[in-house]
Amino acid sequence: MSLATATPPVDATGQDAPYLLTPGPLTTSDTIKAAMLHDWGSWDDDFNRLTAEVRAQLLELAGALGDAYACVPLQGSGTFAVEAALATAIDRRGKALVLANGAYGQRAAKILDYLGRAHVVLDKGDYLPPRGEEVAAWLDADPEITDVFLVHCETSSGILNPLSEIAEAVKARGKGLIVDAMSSFGAVPLTVEAVPFDVMVSSANKCIEGVPGFGFVILRRELLEASAGRSHSLSLDLYEQWRYMERTGQWRFTPPTHVIAAFHTALAEHRAEGGVAGRLARYTRSRERLVAGMREFGFATLLEDRWLSPIITTFFSPGHPAFDFGRFYAELKARGFVIYPGKLTEAESFRIGCIGRLDVAVVERLLVAVGEALDAMGVDDARPAA
Repeated sequence: MSLATATPPVDATGQDAPYLLTPGPLTTSDTIKAAMLHDWGSWDDDFNRLTAEVRAQLLELAGALGDAYACVPLQGSGTFAVEAALATAIDRRGKALVLANGAYGQRAAKILDYLGRAHVVLDKGDYLPPRGEEVAAWLDADPEITDVFLVHCETSSGILNPLSEIAEAVKARGKGLIVDAMSSFGAVPLTVEAVPFDVMVSSANKCIEGVPGFGFVILRRELLEASAGRSHSLSLDLYEQWRYMERTGQWRFTPPTHVIAAFHTALAEHRAEGGVAGRLARYTRSRERLVAGMREFGFATLLEDRWLSPIITTFFSPGHPAFDFGRFYAELKARGFVIYPGKLTEAESFRIGCIGRLDVAVVERLLVAVGEALDAMGVDDARPAA
């Protein structure tokens, strides 16, 4: 059955549930929900097999064949995995360059504050990407920098940062590259052959369309082995997590068993859709229709078209005096759609995601709901304030 003919999501009671037009958690398929109906023993051989297959399939998805890279899953949200990755990858005597153009780059800098790691921030504001030549200039000017951190898709604005040119500048200077691919991996091409990253972080409830509960880090095995004793935390120590999994096949602490089972199913559905290329095509079609339809109402996007990601789009709030985001949110939710508030520092905005179990047919229904919500509010012009 195609997505276009799929029925709307329902909750456990059989009632209609809203589409989650967010950067994750997101709307999942019925089969992924059903995968969580089975209880697993955390040390059982069948569950250990699921974990092993998930780790192997993630390495394959990243093009990390052979023994050069390892995949380490970690309980918790994506931020847990980012913190663990930063503590593992950056030596305590190292120094990081954080490329920031939104909330998640700034969050990485805050994590480094907590970790006591030296760092500097190249802050591009809300809507401009860091460029390769800028990164090269910073690295040339500060030879103490050992590692560069970049958010691939910064969902606070919806921007897709130019990872390839940044990676070229970083690797040409022999620095470590840490990529937060939380909201891109699985839908935007990202392999170690095309982008020679040292560390890549993502999570279960993004473009692979699983449910929240764990993140994962794919990193060079040589770097991981050299990180023994570097972590600041018992539970976030990627080296010890990896070593224990390699030795026993088990997680060190209680694993999110149902989430792993759902993710295992999500990976199968990802392959059936055509992998990264198939998922990118669906998300892109949805984004294109969303942006075109919203612009017909007068809404303006934060970003120029060339920087729009297929993941989530930020729209400026209308300047009309009758527009109120809280009311707009409630009107859309009453019609079966949940969107996200904005995270811009200087302008009122909101965000609409295109990832999850939805397609252009769902976007068309959303646009009808947007029109009805504006009518209910008495907003006849959705253009932003000057």
